[in-house]
Amino acid sequence: MSGLIICLMVATVVACAPRTPSTSGRLVASVRAEPKTFNRLISSDPAGNIVAFLMHATLVRLNRVTGELEPRLARSWSVAPDGVTYTLNLRDGVRFSDGAPFTADDVAFTFRAVYDKRAASPLESSFEIDGRPLRAEVVDPHTIRLIFPAPYGPGLSILDSLPILPRHRLAAALDAGTFADAWNVKTPPSAIASLGPFALAEYTPGQRLRFVRNPNFWLPGLPRLAEVELQIVPELNAEMLRLESGQLDVPYDFARAEDLSTLRKAPAVRLVDAGVDIAPNTLWFDLAPGAPHAKNRPWLQRDELRKAISYAVDRQAMADTVDLGAAVPIFGPVTPGHGAWYSPDLPRTDRDPAKAKSLLASIGLTDRNGDGVLEDSRGAPARFSIAVQKGNSIRERSAAMLQDQLRSLGLQIDIVAEDVGQLAADWKSGNYDAIYHGVKTDAFDPARNLDFWMSNGSYHLWNPEQTAPATVWETRIDELMRRQSTTLDPVERRRLFREVQLVFAEHLPCVYFVAPRATIAVSARLAGATPSVLHPSVLWNVEHLFISPPQ
Repeated sequence: MSGLIICLMVATVVACAPRTPSTSGRLVASVRAEPKTFNRLISSDPAGNIVAFLMHATLVRLNRVTGELEPRLARSWSVAPDGVTYTLNLRDGVRFSDGAPFTADDVAFTFRAVYDKRAASPLESSFEIDGRPLRAEVVDPHTIRLIFPAPYGPGLSILDSLPILPRHRLAAALDAGTFADAWNVKTPPSAIASLGPFALAEYTPGQRLRFVRNPNFWLPGLPRLAEVELQIVPELNAEMLRLESGQLDVPYDFARAEDLSTLRKAPAVRLVDAGVDIAPNTLWFDLAPGAPHAKNRPWLQRDELRKAISYAVDRQAMADTVDLGAAVPIFGPVTPGHGAWYSPDLPRTDRDPAKAKSLLASIGLTDRNGDGVLEDSRGAPARFSIAVQKGNSIRERSAAMLQDQLRSLGLQIDIVAEDVGQLAADWKSGNYDAIYHGVKTDAFDPARNLDFWMSNGSYHLWNPEQTAPATVWETRIDELMRRQSTTLDPVERRRLFREVQLVFAEHLPCVYFVAPRATIAVSARLAGATPSVLHPSVLWNVEHLFISPPQ
C-alpha cells in the first residue's frame, strides 16, 4: 500500500496547499439519498455514514492517507502479553454536545448495543472475531478494557468504524427493545447528542441537512468550519452543475470521466488524482436459495452464467468507452489500489466469446429455433433484468454496454433504472434478477470488510445475512477469512487472503469489469483537505477543513 500512500501525499501537496484558516466558514457537500436514521448502529446507508463522520466520534481513527492509527476519544492504549487484551485510556473532560460527560460507560453501552439481537445492527458481523464478539469492561470512568475473543490481524483499527453513542440518551430505548427506532429521521435535532465536530441543527427531507459546530468538541480550536450543509442531490448532472458554479464544495463521489475535461477548465474547481478506486462497480445476481425470480429460471443462479458473462465482456473496451480510458480492467473485487492485498496473478476471464457460449450451453441455454436468442430447456428465452441506479451515467452506460455485448451471445437483457432508495429496497427484499452497483469501503484490509466476505455479513451482496453458509464454497471463504482475520503474521494473512480470492474467482458471485481512477473534485475555495481513495475521500477529517478567504 505504500505506493498508493505516496501518490496520495504528493497529490495532496499539489492540490490542497495550506492557507490561513477561517473559523466562520460554511461548507456545502452532497449525498445521493436521504439518511435512513441518525443512529449509525442501525443502518449502513451511504448518507448515514457521512452523517456519522460529522456527528460522531470513535475511540481511534485510521488515517485515510498515511494508514496510521490515530488517537481520538482514546488518547493512548496498550496491549497485554496475551495479544488480545487492550486497555484504552480515554480523554479527560470530554462532553457530548448536550453537555453530558463522556465516560467509559458510553463505550461499554455502545458495544452492548452493537451485539443486542433486538437492535439487529448491521455492524455486528464486522465486530465479531472468529465468529465471537468483543468484550468491553469498564475499569474506571476514563479507562476501558477490550478483550478480543482471538488474536486479530488489524488490531484496534476495527474501532475506526464504531461511533460511540451516549448512554444517557439511548439506554432506555436499548433496554426497552426499541433501539432500532431510536434517533430516526423524525427525531428532533435537540434530542440527539453528538461527540463529533458537528451537531445536527436541521433536517429538511428531500433537500438538506444542516450541521453546526459542536461547542464541546474535544480537539482545541476545531472544527474550523462554523457550519456544514449536506444537500440531497440524487442526480449527478445536477451535482456537477452545482460544483461548477461554486454552489457545492465537496461532491459525494469521485468525478466521472466524462466530466473531467469540463472540470479542468472550471475556475471554481480543483482536481486531485487519488489512484485506482478500491470500490468498483460490480454485477451480481440474487443467489439466495429459493429466490422467487429464479424459480422458473434456475440457470440465473448457476456459476456458469456468471463466468460466461465475464468471458463475454471486453473490459478494455468498457474502460475506453465508459471511463474514457481512465480505468483499468479487473477480474475480482480487489484492485491495484489495494496495494499489498492485490494479487495480479489470479485467474483471469479475458474475453473469449466461444468459451462463454460453451458455458451457457452446459447449463441448457442454446438457440433452439435459430432466431439468435438462447432458450432454456423449457423453450423460454434466456432473459433477465439488470437493475441500475437512475441518473448515474457511469453505471447506466456500463449496464447498456453489458446489454449490448451479451446480446451477441443470445442473452436478452432488460435494463431497469431505479432511484437509489428503490434499488436498495429491492436488493434487501430480494426483488431483482441482477444488480449493477457499487459499495463503498473505508479500509484496505480485508479483515475490516468482513460484512462483504462473510456469509452472515450485511453486505454479502449476493445473499446477505445468512444464518449458515448456503454453499460449500461460502463455508470455505468463511473459514479462510476467520483464519486470515485472527492471524497476526502479515505474510500468512496475505497468503490466506489470496486463497480466498481463488475461491471467489472459481465461483464469481460478483462479476467485476473495470476499476476507475479515483479523481476527486473539490471547490477551489476549500482548504485543509487530505483526499483519499477511501470513502469518504474528503470529509473523513472534516474538522480540519476550512474555507479559504478570497485572494
